[in-house]
Amino acid sequence: MTTLQPTAARGRRADGPAGPADLRPRRPRLSWTGWGFIGPFVLVFTLVFLAPLAYSVYLSLFRTQLIGGTAFVGLDNYEQAFQDPQFWSGVLRVGLFLLIQVPIMLGIALLVALAIDSGRLYGKDFFRIAVFLPYAVPAVVATLMWGFMYGPRFGLVGDINDAFGMNLPDPLSSGLVLASIGNIVTWEFVGYNMLIFYSALRVVPLSLYEAAEIDGAGQWRVISAIKLPAIRGALVIATIFSIIGSFQLFNEPAILQKLAPNAITTDFTPNYYTYSLSFSGQQHNYSATVAIVMGVITMIVAYAVQLRGMRKGA
Repeated sequence: MTTLQPTAARGRRADGPAGPADLRPRRPRLSWTGWGFIGPFVLVFTLVFLAPLAYSVYLSLFRTQLIGGTAFVGLDNYEQAFQDPQFWSGVLRVGLFLLIQVPIMLGIALLVALAIDSGRLYGKDFFRIAVFLPYAVPAVVATLMWGFMYGPRFGLVGDINDAFGMNLPDPLSSGLVLASIGNIVTWEFVGYNMLIFYSALRVVPLSLYEAAEIDGAGQWRVISAIKLPAIRGALVIATIFSIIGSFQLFNEPAILQKLAPNAITTDFTPNYYTYSLSFSGQQHNYSATVAIVMGVITMIVAYAVQLRGMRKGA
């Protein structure tokens, strides 16, 4: 009966040392187990992210004309986007929104997280749920609710004016509508960011607090020397998420536009401008171009904030 010998044994001579076959590295066996775990994610990621992105890039290289139909124009759409005043006015508007609303929202969320984590707040479980609850309200519902409260003729502002004989300014006027949208977004996402900060605070080692107590450090010293440095990573993550959300501002202006058509135009934000170009103006190619340019701007700003946060952390 013949038996198969291992590779090393077959390469070794019976009366001598190991032959050259012993020095050859064994070829690793291919295993598809890992692909079985990540395969569904890769498939979904390709279908819902990579394929639409590639198709948008493809659309941005063409232009549909009245004469000649769809023609390849290369980078002409991008040149038009960089010279489009409507697009850049929306970018500047969301940039202003970002510089004012995001620090206020993150500051409130941080204060609430520190208050809940301090252990001196009575009923902290109730406050944690109460602050987080607005995040569970859909953005459409929240915008409609606040929009009707803003109404000077039919909402809370109008009722206050009638009850007290006041003349409060219209929150949906052209000069205040951006601040009104900022108030809605802050109300929606303070609880979400609070939960990020509070979760980071809960993993701070108790030994640091004990050492600070032994050294006689007060509450402000504990916050500045222990808590804030410990949650620096959470602050960077929340800031990046908020930046991306600000540049993607769409639901609030799109819904409030029905209540304030004179204050909110179709180019109020870049996302709303892209939507209007595609579904109202039927300019699908140029709409894809604007979306890609805005995505690149968002990526650059978010990466710059992340890089700066990592440098400070180091």
